Amino acid sequence: MTRVAAIDCGTNSIRMLVAEVSDGSLVDVARRMEIVRLGQGVDRTGRLAPEAIERTRVALAGYVAQAQALGVDRVRMVATSATRDAANREDFRRVVVATLGAEPEVISGAEEASLSFVGAVRGLEAIGDGPPPYLVADIGGGSTELVLGTSSVDAAHSMDVGCVRLTERHLRADPPTPGQVAAAQTDILRALSVARARVPVDAARTFVGLAGSVTTVAAIALDLSRYDAARIHHSRISAQQVREVSRRLLGMRHAERAALPVMHPGRVDVIGAGALVLEMLVDAAGVAEVVVSEHDLLDGIAWSIA
Repeated sequence: MTRVAAIDCGTNSIRMLVAEVSDGSLVDVARRMEIVRLGQGVDRTGRLAPEAIERTRVALAGYVAQAQALGVDRVRMVATSATRDAANREDFRRVVVATLGAEPEVISGAEEASLSFVGAVRGLEAIGDGPPPYLVADIGGGSTELVLGTSSVDAAHSMDVGCVRLTERHLRADPPTPGQVAAAQTDILRALSVARARVPVDAARTFVGLAGSVTTVAAIALDLSRYDAARIHHSRISAQQVREVSRRLLGMRHAERAALPVMHPGRVDVIGAGALVLEMLVDAAGVAEVVVSEHDLLDGIAWSIA
């Protein structure tokens, strides 16, 4: 039996999964997530802000302490969109090495897509929930990964549209104006036109949505009184519910979104953009529903260590 720690450092959040690998299965020991907004301003400046790096360092130090206390045998940390795009990513690398004692792997969009697919689909295959081919959509802060496959990846593409990036570019008003929403839609459509040439999204029989924007939309659609990962994992949300929640969120003021009982404080300002990406992906794929997965890139990283 091996105990592993997978760490995913994205544009909006940093997360850790400690899991035991035994007899071909992955059993959770601990999951953590902190909103650190590492990608703050990267789309505009091309650099990681010092205060964002410091927020990430503090969260990572807590993860290291917990992993040591839990007797972890192996650790893998990956960094994604914001770090890929930053001119000063060496500053971030030095901080991680000093804190974790290991290098962060700045993975490509293609590898991120592949790991997300593995993390999501292994669980679906185990319970027979949804026929292949699967279209896995991982909506992050800086990018959105699209992967089509069955038991392995057939096609993948990383789009430079994510909830933080789109919010900083376009959705600045409270609530966003129709013109700002239209500008964000244009960005998403442009990215989708490129993605379609690489990933035949309308070939999917099962659409699987990953990451915080998707799970939050699901929690709202399910009308949960609190965020409940067990209720959300492998729930099915209709395309119409996705549209309704997306339009509702884009029409709400910041304070109204913050008052939703399932809303994480770190997602309040970017959830409208994330919901809009999900809505447009569902329309592009022409699917009737989304299978929502709490298992994603983080689980894929853990499997890669195993």
